Amino acid sequence: MGLISEVLLLPFAPVRGSGWVIRQVLQEAERIYYDPATVRTELARLEERLEAGEITEEEFSRQEDELLDRLEVATRRSAGTDDGWAG
Repeated sequence: MGLISEVLLLPFAPVRGSGWVIRQVLQEAERIYYDPATVRTELARLEERLEAGEITEEEFSRQEDELLDRLEVATRRSAGTDDGWAG
């Protein structure tokens, strides 16, 4: 039955292939987004912006909290204790 299913579903192969590509791109984007080195770099840039007077203390605090949350998720992912969803 597997061969017959494959033949019947052959017209949908481009859609299935596109789905695979989309999943791969999403996984790579998440890997970069939650990469601890990326988050630390963004934290350093954020501090530079504060010192340069480009953002307020409130904006710094809000963005810093978001970045620290990302770093926490990254740490849980690398320890294998996170299901992959930030929440």
